Amino acid sequence: MREANAIDFWRGFALVTIFINHIPGNTFERYTFSQYGISDAAELFVFLAGWSIGIATRGRDGTPEPGGRSVVRLLARTVEVYRAQLTVMLLALALIAGAALVLDNPLILEWHNAGGFFADPIQSVCGMALLTYQLGFFNILPLYVVLIGIAPVFVLAGRISRVGALALSGGLYLASLVFEWNLPSWPGEGGWFFDPLCWQLLLVLGFVLEDWNRQTGTLRRWSRRLTPVGILVVVLGIVLAVKGIRPDPLVVPEPRLLFTFEKTYLTPARLVHFLGMLLAFAPVYALIAPRMGRIVDYLAGLGRNSLAVFSMGSILSLVGQLVRFQTGGGPLIDVLVAGAGLFGLGFTAWFVEWRTRKKAPRT
Repeated sequence: MREANAIDFWRGFALVTIFINHIPGNTFERYTFSQYGISDAAELFVFLAGWSIGIATRGRDGTPEPGGRSVVRLLARTVEVYRAQLTVMLLALALIAGAALVLDNPLILEWHNAGGFFADPIQSVCGMALLTYQLGFFNILPLYVVLIGIAPVFVLAGRISRVGALALSGGLYLASLVFEWNLPSWPGEGGWFFDPLCWQLLLVLGFVLEDWNRQTGTLRRWSRRLTPVGILVVVLGIVLAVKGIRPDPLVVPEPRLLFTFEKTYLTPARLVHFLGMLLAFAPVYALIAPRMGRIVDYLAGLGRNSLAVFSMGSILSLVGQLVRFQTGGGPLIDVLVAGAGLFGLGFTAWFVEWRTRKKAPRT
């Protein structure tokens, strides 16, 4: 088990934030940073995934591992995330169906796009396998599957040229914004909630910046110089969020996605805001790590076991939604739901590491 570090800490922070935000209307949602800016924890999660890829595809001496090994490693991770998505989707559908039976309320079957599954299970099962059928609040892992699946292309391109890999990613991002490219949903109409063709830029950016920082060491110095710029962006995001200022997609120029705040396409405003957040809060971990040891260890533990914790968090957030629906919510219910959920996330991380230690050969 590795020691607590900034990457695992912030990934754990993102996981807790996503869990809270996936229980709409709860008391604690108003205190998450997604309420005070343009971007949210999803951007942080994907960026850190790209940064982690940069670390995972190097040897212990810091040199890039063989390309074939990196490809196999990433494809194995893709399969692991795909398996988790199918499991989580099945459990979520079972929870929704069980709640509808126990509460004798068939309207619950319509939650989060689940009605399509119960109305046409044959096509929906095929859509689940293809990742084109997604429930609301259960659409981050499909994005992650695609991003990790295409990551070998950018990793290998980055071995030749970091600028080339970023240019390839940026070109795909801009084309997707201009022409509104997205992967299709099926059965049903529309596209994915998270467009992988746009969100891949954030993953590649994380990978490239990690590689650049490791080889040159200049990223930390530049981030310190640009911290005031990041703080300015954060303040501007707070003003826009609190005042509810958002561009009207019907009046902005074409191509409209260059000027709106749409999460689906990771529009430029969201990307700039996230980078500002990154600059503003980069020094925070070094300040709080010595002073908030238990909280840091808790969040880092979640981050070390992000897939299992995210999967459990998705199920627990759905349970929290059902509890609030049945009880009517309220501060006391929200405290119990959030407290039980955070305990469940921590227990999941502990259990995964305990099982890993049990499986480790004794010497």
